[in-house]
Amino acid sequence: MPGQARPEKAIERAGRLLSYFGMMTLDQITGATCRAYVAARAGRGRSNKGKGGGARRDLQDLAAAINHHAKEGLHRGLVRVALPERGKARQRWLTRDEFAKLLWACYRAREMQDGRETTKRPLRHLCRFLLLGAYTGSRPGAVLNASWERGPGLSWIDVDRGVFYRHGEGERETDKRQPTVRLAPGLLAHLRRWKRLDEGRGFVITYAGQPVASVKTALTRACRLAAIEGGVTAYTLRHTAASWLVSKGLPTRKVADFLGTSEPMIRDHYGHLAPDYQDEAARAIGRK
Repeated sequence: MPGQARPEKAIERAGRLLSYFGMMTLDQITGATCRAYVAARAGRGRSNKGKGGGARRDLQDLAAAINHHAKEGLHRGLVRVALPERGKARQRWLTRDEFAKLLWACYRAREMQDGRETTKRPLRHLCRFLLLGAYTGSRPGAVLNASWERGPGLSWIDVDRGVFYRHGEGERETDKRQPTVRLAPGLLAHLRRWKRLDEGRGFVITYAGQPVASVKTALTRACRLAAIEGGVTAYTLRHTAASWLVSKGLPTRKVADFLGTSEPMIRDHYGHLAPDYQDEAARAIGRK
C-alpha cells in the first residue's frame, strides 16, 4: 500500500474491514453499522480493553477509502463513517530505574531448551531498540526502519555527523512529522560500535540477521523478566523521552522540536513534570 509506514498493519485493518463491511453497499454504512462494528471488534478476545482505539483506527481507514472513492467520481452523495470517541492518551513512561532494569533483562536473557539455558540471547536485539527509541524519542516505525546506509524508503543513521534521519528517503510527508534528530554522545558511541559489528550494512535492528517488523512479543517477555508492569509498549519509549526531557527542565518548545510534534501537545501531556511546574502560581496563592 503506497505511502503506508507499516503496510503489514494496514493489510490487517483492511482484512477486518472487508470481513465485516465487504458485502455492504455504501448506503448501508451508517452510524448503526459503524457502532455495531465497534461492538463486534470489542467482543473478540479475552478482554474489551483497548479495542475501542483499534476499531477507531479501522474506521478511519474506511472513511479514507470512501472519501477517495468519492474524489474519483465513483459515487455521489455524502457517506459518513461514525467514529467512536478517541480514547484517553496513554501516559505510561519508564523511570530511569525501570529502563535500566528492562535493558539489563534484555541483555542477560537466554533461550531455554529442555529446561536448560542455552548460549542464545533472544532479546539482545531489543537493547538497540530500547536505546535508540528512548534517546531519540522516535516513533517505533522509524526505529525499526533505521538503516546504516541511506536508501529509498529508509530512515538512516549517519554516525559521522551524529544524526538520525528519521523520515524515510523519498517518502511523502504526513501529519506525523519526523525531523532529523541529533544523537546523544553516549548513544552515538553505541551506534558506532554496532555499525562496526554489522560491517556498516543492513538494518540497525535485526534478529537472526533479518529486519524486525515488530517488537511486541519480545517487549512483553522482557517486561515480564524485568518485573515491569503497566502496559509498556513500543510507543512508551517516545513518552519516556518526552518525560525525561521535560523533567530535566528543557523548554517545551525544544522538546517538541526534538520529538517532531507540537508544543501544545508536549505542554498538555508532560508539562506537569517540569521542575518549575506551577511554582509561580503556588507562591502567588499564598501571598497577601
